[in-house]
Amino acid sequence: MSTAPGSDGHVAGERIRVLLADDEHLIRGAVAALLSYEDDLLVVAEAATGPEAIAMARAHRPDVAVLDLQMPGGLDGVAVAAALRSGPAPCRTMIVTSHGRPGHLKRALAVGVRGFVPKTASAQRLAEIIRIVHAGGRYIDPDLAADAISAGDSPLTVRETEVLELAADGSPIAEIARRANLSPGTVRNYLSSAAAKLSAENRHTAVRIAREHGWV
Repeated sequence: MSTAPGSDGHVAGERIRVLLADDEHLIRGAVAALLSYEDDLLVVAEAATGPEAIAMARAHRPDVAVLDLQMPGGLDGVAVAAALRSGPAPCRTMIVTSHGRPGHLKRALAVGVRGFVPKTASAQRLAEIIRIVHAGGRYIDPDLAADAISAGDSPLTVRETEVLELAADGSPIAEIARRANLSPGTVRNYLSSAAAKLSAENRHTAVRIAREHGWV
């Protein structure tokens, strides 16, 4: 058997090293168990939070990181993917999610994520996509891609998006202003503008609409 490195830097005959990151222990464990039946895949680390996923990637240097989109710890799957792309232990990344909004897909592609897959995918299909991503290919679920194309881009500016994200937990104007380093009046203006663009009667509805589209 040949052991020469391929074009992707992987040595033929070696197993593809996989990191699994999902805050639901049962799902993560089940996926790890199912992937263990694949002769060419090896789950080398598991993580339950965004920061833990980054730490595990640096410690175990996987070839592919399979990341849940929504994880605790202040970093979602897209943020983790961005960190792994530019960090000291770069690896290819893919998102597996039950929250596949168009905006999430566009954010993921912008930071170099190579796969975007719904959690309804079978373990066999997931294994196939891991191989595609490892080989330098890309796989985007067709339904998610179609939704992203039809949804269009976010109408919100960067600042409006930032302020709306800070308002998502119900924080008062003064707290949002402090965290965004803006005046309370400016925060009100951004929230009002965002609500108007989203045809929302208030900032709470604006947050809900933006989240439904994956824009925050």
